[in-house]
Amino acid sequence: MSEEVKAPPAAGNKGESEFVEYTRARQSMSRRIAESKATIPHIYLQVEADLTALLGRREKLRGGDEVPTVNDLVIKTAALALRNHPRVNSTYRDGGIELHSRINVGVAVDTEDGSLTPVVTDADRKPLEEITSEVRNLSARARSGEITPPEQAGATFAISNLGMLGITSSEPVVNPGQAAKLAVGAVTSRPVARGGEVAVGEVMTLDLSCDHRVLHGGEAARFLNEVKANLEDPGLLG
Repeated sequence: MSEEVKAPPAAGNKGESEFVEYTRARQSMSRRIAESKATIPHIYLQVEADLTALLGRREKLRGGDEVPTVNDLVIKTAALALRNHPRVNSTYRDGGIELHSRINVGVAVDTEDGSLTPVVTDADRKPLEEITSEVRNLSARARSGEITPPEQAGATFAISNLGMLGITSSEPVVNPGQAAKLAVGAVTSRPVARGGEVAVGEVMTLDLSCDHRVLHGGEAARFLNEVKANLEDPGLLG
């Protein structure tokens, strides 16, 4: 007499899975992401920046109290570029755009409760040293759960850096109320053309996601190329 063959239990039976309820912060983030993808027509651009000269100069600053990270450098360079490309620092509203007079950069921070985005206000006006100190403080407060809602409000542009986790390229979702978001990739050693010869350079990929209702390809490309040019200028560190 053969044994009865029982079908395997259906996935999701009690004891085989667990429902994890989101915190309010993560629920809000999920709603915003869904809203963005449903309502914002995205376009994506990518460029590579050779940071060899800039990072070489940065190494000479090590030992000081506030040595800027790559992310700090991107925040400053992007903020300066936004001055010259106001449409990137805008919001689409009812068939038109609202141009923002202040440049407030949201900086994505990876936490146990998902990504939080504290804001560096007036980033174009602040010296690099102040940005470095402020980002360090805001990031620590975000990870410890001490960050407040006002410290996460008012961003007009956003930067996401998965490069610190080894990711070389990504396509970020534009935050509702903004026109673009910049993703920062990991710095890697790659062959680059320099002075008619091939050399090894420290290269980083920059990915820009844009609201196509606000920015066409040319406008977005000019902004992204200015960020690249700023990063390739070692004079940024003074």
